[in-house]
Amino acid sequence: MLKNRYIIVLFAFMLLVLSACGKSETNDAAAKEKKVEPKAAPTEMILATTTSTQDSGLLDVLIPMFEKQNNVKVKTIAVGTGQALEMGTKGEADALLVHAPAAEKAVVDAGDAINYKRVMYNDFILVGPKENPAGVSGDDIAAAFKKLAVAKATFVSRGDDSGTNKKELGIWALDNIKPEGNWYVSTGQGMGQTLQVAAEKKGYVLTDRATWLAQEKNLDTLKIVVEGGKDLMNIYHVMQVNPEKHDKINSKDAEKFVEIMVDPKTQDVIENFGKKDYGQSLFYKYTE
Repeated sequence: MLKNRYIIVLFAFMLLVLSACGKSETNDAAAKEKKVEPKAAPTEMILATTTSTQDSGLLDVLIPMFEKQNNVKVKTIAVGTGQALEMGTKGEADALLVHAPAAEKAVVDAGDAINYKRVMYNDFILVGPKENPAGVSGDDIAAAFKKLAVAKATFVSRGDDSGTNKKELGIWALDNIKPEGNWYVSTGQGMGQTLQVAAEKKGYVLTDRATWLAQEKNLDTLKIVVEGGKDLMNIYHVMQVNPEKHDKINSKDAEKFVEIMVDPKTQDVIENFGKKDYGQSLFYKYTE
């Protein structure tokens, strides 16, 4: 009787072992099958944008968010807005993030860009030598430019057809001034580099506030001299290049990029960007 009981127990134990082995083999097979599944390669999208979005560090936050959410690899080309828009008209970019409304509208009206949306804003400021030899101040930017021209104070221009450069040339035009001569220096460079040149030459320069705040610690010879004027708002728009006009466009990801830039969660990220480091937002979200 005792012997039979031992046999039954042994048999039950063997069944448990075999069952466990079977489950283990099944789990191992499932795991192997799961590992074999290849991950889809990320798609590629080209973003042409102004240098201020890169020099300020904003893209270092927004692009990884977009890439992770959409399994896409973004190639960012940071140039002047004029050049970025030209890339759009030639079909050399999929999406554009720029800040020259009048020039942007021309591209949209020509049918080269669609899904055009306002995404954020900050403002332009005039910075100059801490000594401020031209004595400019206040919020009247046109009056300040006129004073700079009369004094022939060193002025450093981007000279690159960027949104900032377009804004600067528009201000000179208000006073019917054609800036030229040794006092007027054109760099042909982005905002960060142009600020560095202005610091070295102790010159005046028009800049967006975001790049100034991000670079200010390295510009100890300069300070803000004119700000706050109603005509100094700096508006950024995002858009996708029209796939019906340019057949090699990655319109699917470009459309996603436009939508995520105006998504409330992204807008909150934009609004809060820089607050911790600079005590204020570098950009402000667009609200109706």
